[in-house]
Amino acid sequence: MTPYPAQRLPASHETSRSRVLVCDDSAVIRGLLVRLLETDPSIQVVGTAANGREVIAAQARFRPDVIVLDIEMPVMDGLTALPELLKADPNVQVVMASTLTTRGAEVTLRALQLGAADYVPKPTAVAGIASAEEFRRELLNKVKALGSAARRRSLRGRSVPAPTFAPPPRLAPAPAGRPEILAIGASTGGPQALFRLVRDLGPTFGLPVVITQHMPPAFLSILADHITKLGALPCREAHDGERIERGRIYLAPGDRHLLVKGDRSAPVIALSNAPPENFCRPAVDPMFRSVAEVYGGRVLAVVLTGMGHDGLAGAREIVARGGTVLAQDEASSVVWGMPGAVAQAALAAAVLPLDRMAQKILSISSGAGGAS
Repeated sequence: MTPYPAQRLPASHETSRSRVLVCDDSAVIRGLLVRLLETDPSIQVVGTAANGREVIAAQARFRPDVIVLDIEMPVMDGLTALPELLKADPNVQVVMASTLTTRGAEVTLRALQLGAADYVPKPTAVAGIASAEEFRRELLNKVKALGSAARRRSLRGRSVPAPTFAPPPRLAPAPAGRPEILAIGASTGGPQALFRLVRDLGPTFGLPVVITQHMPPAFLSILADHITKLGALPCREAHDGERIERGRIYLAPGDRHLLVKGDRSAPVIALSNAPPENFCRPAVDPMFRSVAEVYGGRVLAVVLTGMGHDGLAGAREIVARGGTVLAQDEASSVVWGMPGAVAQAALAAAVLPLDRMAQKILSISSGAGGAS
């Protein structure tokens, strides 16, 4: 374990900087991650560790907001250390450093189910998926967003005044029309939220479901398998030109936008290589726009946890055509970026905790839903 000097910061900085602990068995990777993180003045790297046992000891010493955790390490691997880290501090946000392989995707999704907040590609894999600058931006954005989430959670559990948040957003009116399709967008924290939501909807949910989740290509087929194994609705990566059927989930595949084409009586999947939107492909906005074009006001859309504002423009189009949008609330979101943008724009008919979302969807899809 290589501790970094604990620099004493002004009080205003101590509450605004994200305290990060980096754990990887490779000294080269540790050094690279530290250098990238330290390019942002709002991040403070408080220590490093070479295996799971060391990172558990380092967490107790440095109390980080965020831990960047390697998966495969000697002495104790990341999956073994993860539950111990979360048990010691339920507010800490763990980011898994994952290889972009089938095995890496499988293990990473297991980590997400165990409570990890998100993942980043191992720096050794970056050359195959993005430029170094894109990797740096992804790493910094995730660490800063998750660091803020960790500090907010910590404040809720202490007897200090919580920060002042904006007043509750105004709600959009809930249209009376019964929806004919459910469209879901998610990013950071999305897999965990999707597992819960799909399980709660159950195996008899009668609408077709289209989902865009920001993820690398290698991860999405594994995500579809994990969703199917929940025992609720069957899920698969969407295929270009396939007919959309009720009671099935269609997941946007890697590096392709998922669109809906045709008409309400015979809707089909169309996959697009159009440029990324909001730095993402697949992106939520093009999917939302397409379902609004085909289904008009018969759309029910849900925006789950995620960074940024992907889904905002598409949600605006859905509401303009008479459809309904629901947003996950801040307390149950890993990051309240995407759903927060929709809520603050007064586009959501309801802003709900994740454990109430399925109940609301079932109510609306049955024709009995109001905005509560």
